[in-house]
Amino acid sequence: MKNIILIGFMGVGKGSVAREIIKQSNLVALDTDDIIESMENRSIKKIFAQEGEEYFRVLERKVALWLQKKVRGTLISTGGGFFKVPNLPKIGTVVYLSAPFETIYNRILAHPDAEKKLRKRPLFQDIEKAQNLYNERAALYKKVADIVIDVSDKEMSDIAREILKKVK
Repeated sequence: MKNIILIGFMGVGKGSVAREIIKQSNLVALDTDDIIESMENRSIKKIFAQEGEEYFRVLERKVALWLQKKVRGTLISTGGGFFKVPNLPKIGTVVYLSAPFETIYNRILAHPDAEKKLRKRPLFQDIEKAQNLYNERAALYKKVADIVIDVSDKEMSDIAREILKKVK
């Protein structure tokens, strides 16, 4: 069975959707940011602060190669920039979780642990920069995706069902 790869802008809900897909299927899930944090024994925020974004992107490419060679039949949640790895199509079916920037930002702000959610995302520290990054990436996400799912105003359980239906 092919892997299912969830891509989309930071904060769009890839992790939440992944947890719901796990409830509705027999899939096992991995998160690329969690793998990187385990490899480095430090947080994404610290990696960015201490080594910079380019170093982090090298780690993403390393994880992508491992996923391509070793992982099958798995649900893979990714960081917001993971979609740029050159071997993405070889890893599995790419599902883009799409929502307007304002929806993503408001969803984060409405979360009970909003401050922590914002701190965890180094590229979200400057809202104007984050908006510009979103604008740059939106079309690129669509370009690499096999399936596009609009997650605006939908329940996680409905999004999960829609993904599982479309990837079968």
